[in-house]
Amino acid sequence: MIDFRFSPRAESLRAEVREFCRANLPEELKVLTYQENDHPPRSLTDPWQRALAQQGWAAPRFPLEYGGTDWDDELHYAFEREMALCGAPRPDPAMLMIGPTILHYGSDAQKAAFLPPMLTGEARWCQGFSEPNAGSDLAAIQSSAVRDGDNYIVGGSKIWTTDGHTADWMFGIFRTDGSGKKQAGITFLLLDMRTPGIRIEPLITFGGHHIVNQIFFDDVRVPVTDRLGEEHYGWSVAKYLLTLERFGTAEVSRSLSSMRRLKDYARRVIPPSSSVEATLFWGELMKAETELIALEATEIRMLLAEGAAENLGPEASLLKVRGTEIQQRILELGHRILGNDGVVQTEEREGLNGVPHLTSYAPGARFNFRKTSIYSGSNEIQKNIIAKAVLGI
Repeated sequence: MIDFRFSPRAESLRAEVREFCRANLPEELKVLTYQENDHPPRSLTDPWQRALAQQGWAAPRFPLEYGGTDWDDELHYAFEREMALCGAPRPDPAMLMIGPTILHYGSDAQKAAFLPPMLTGEARWCQGFSEPNAGSDLAAIQSSAVRDGDNYIVGGSKIWTTDGHTADWMFGIFRTDGSGKKQAGITFLLLDMRTPGIRIEPLITFGGHHIVNQIFFDDVRVPVTDRLGEEHYGWSVAKYLLTLERFGTAEVSRSLSSMRRLKDYARRVIPPSSSVEATLFWGELMKAETELIALEATEIRMLLAEGAAENLGPEASLLKVRGTEIQQRILELGHRILGNDGVVQTEEREGLNGVPHLTSYAPGARFNFRKTSIYSGSNEIQKNIIAKAVLGI
């Protein structure tokens, strides 16, 4: 790819990661990852999370005192790259968002209560942001939280709640004051999903999967001690968290792994220059790879320049837009290469055309990843952010 060389220390870590994955990563979980399944069952992910925690790698970006590492940005980048190339599942995205947010805004008591169970997989989280009438315009939320002594009484609903049916906790934003600007009067709460009054309704995706839900709140009592940040000032907390989410959605390392598998398969079934159609396909594949290389260079520049990672703001929107567009392009090319096999569900097969894990490009995965340009703030909204905050127009 680009002419970027890891330091000897980073190369040593990459070798350590490869050996750890060989010893601890179940083949079944690796296969699901290659199928672009970003929601494998907890029966597989929880043991893997515990193994990472024992190794000290469950949340490398956390401070040492909370189970993290003292790695610099290059080591973090090397670790994430090698995990993706090894076929390890994506880290729990909710943990990667709410963990740093609790570290930034939480009290010492909240850090002690919430962070350790995240690392071991004992507590899984879901995100309660979007509502039926408040998606990309997140500040338009109407779900309410009314103060009642030492509790908030929560009502309303959240929608498109990923993994809400398997999560132990939710982090979400709720309207506590509607008298001012819509960004004001919002409070950030942490909710135990076992609390009476919470009802979960599944939403089945076009690919036939139960991944997302609508969550209803009927006079749900949430302790004030489970508020993150100040009352009415949750919008600042939410913006901080969304920056983390948009950066993580780019998934450059995962796309590099997917591109490598796609090229290996394409060489077997469509040798370059074997026909006009093959030449056209390989031209499109090389164009997608070139765009991925450019994105990788941009990500490295943003992350590894001195102080860049700590100050990443609206630039995260740049990575989110291009990263999700390239993810979808890789899956579209893989879907196309399958021919007739690409029009039926194939997740239960060992592979397609004799190649294991090629079910990555079956309809279920392709449909699933159409959402990436919508969630974390739609790409259209991200372009508006880039125009205003980066380009100044």
